[in-house]
Amino acid sequence: MAEQLVVLGFDSVEQARQAWSLGRRLRRDKRLDLADGTLVWRDKRGHITIRRGANPARTAALGGALCGGVIGTVFFAPFVGLGIGAGAGALASRLSGPGVDADLVRRIAGHLQPGRAAIFALVRGSAADEVVDALRPHHPVVIMTTLPPERERRLARALGRRPAPA
Repeated sequence: MAEQLVVLGFDSVEQARQAWSLGRRLRRDKRLDLADGTLVWRDKRGHITIRRGANPARTAALGGALCGGVIGTVFFAPFVGLGIGAGAGALASRLSGPGVDADLVRRIAGHLQPGRAAIFALVRGSAADEVVDALRPHHPVVIMTTLPPERERRLARALGRRPAPA
């Protein structure tokens, strides 16, 4: 399945943080497969804060370094293995996809009203009904998606709110 971007808006930072924690729990329970995610909010003074779920390139580089170090140790060259593994991991991450677009995050964040927040989720797959049911109490509004228009409307109706105007 192709990755789909879903951007949800929240009336408060607290609602968004609770939904963010819920997403991490659903991911851990294998009911939500996220390629990347970002939480962004504008505080009461207008300052924007952006929190990325993970840095895919750094994670892949660390994993590659670990594997390369182990293999390098077998061949009595652990530092060479670390370097080659880190480089291969970072390259593999770049080839696998860019994650949530940072420019899009900044553009949408710039339109948030003070005290409001948004979650950007790059979803590979999910148990859609379970995820929607779990999110509904947090009152998200669909800001935008890369879903086909009918699926986006269905998602907005399922969450109990109309999509945000474009």
